[in-house]
Amino acid sequence: MSRIAYVNGRYVPLRDATVHVEDRGYQFADGVYEVVYRHRGALVDAELHLARLHRSLGALRIAAPVGPQALLAIIDEVAARNRLASGLIYLQITRGVAPRNHAFPPAGTRPSLVVTMRRTKPFPTDLALWSGEAITLPDERWTRCDIKSISLLPNILAKQAAREKGAAEAILIGADGLVTEGASTSVWIVDSQGLLRTRALSDRILPGCTRAALIEELAGTGISLEDRPFSLAELRAAREIFLTSASSFVKPIVKLDGVQIGNGAPGAVSAYVFGLMARRVNQ
Repeated sequence: MSRIAYVNGRYVPLRDATVHVEDRGYQFADGVYEVVYRHRGALVDAELHLARLHRSLGALRIAAPVGPQALLAIIDEVAARNRLASGLIYLQITRGVAPRNHAFPPAGTRPSLVVTMRRTKPFPTDLALWSGEAITLPDERWTRCDIKSISLLPNILAKQAAREKGAAEAILIGADGLVTEGASTSVWIVDSQGLLRTRALSDRILPGCTRAALIEELAGTGISLEDRPFSLAELRAAREIFLTSASSFVKPIVKLDGVQIGNGAPGAVSAYVFGLMARRVNQ
């Protein structure tokens, strides 16, 4: 069957889904997006994703085209029309259609909303098969990485570089020598002293929803977590590395820049937090 998309009030076959040539998303990457995993008919961490969407829209001063309940209804309808209980929801909101001018268009310009859904692999069950490799690259992005903007060219170049190296992800390193995040993931380590660490939120990294969910799940487990930055040297010396995102879930990294991490297999902490996330997704 043909995939169905929602575009500005209409449900249309994906092949017919279009936006105006002067949509500011096309002209300027003037918009935001979210990717949400839908599992067996339920959105995973919907509240976290909607809150981040609201925050990103506010940061760019883009009005929400619909309210949160209406947006959830649209997402449900897109899923129903695509006959998919599970998959990845992609939603994008731009500042709308206006004659090309760098400054904001006139007040009242209607934001554009697009929602699509596609099939994806089910939640992984074999952690060893799910693990992967990563490379490191300089972080060349703009300085407001906390906004989930559709302007992703540096991320795209980093992902392509990773793919050409046979790696799953590119881990980005700031000019100060500290790890920021992956091209599309949050980065965690178990450092050389056995401490679980991930970088604290700031304008240098995206506030990952899976990152936030995992921090919730870790509360009360007895596992200590420090949200403070770590250097490239600490990354390379880590006992374990894993990534989180809405589509990566918890993904162990067993080789970095061609060098084995630990014993080259997912570590005990990675396996434990993978189990926490599996329980959360399947609850």
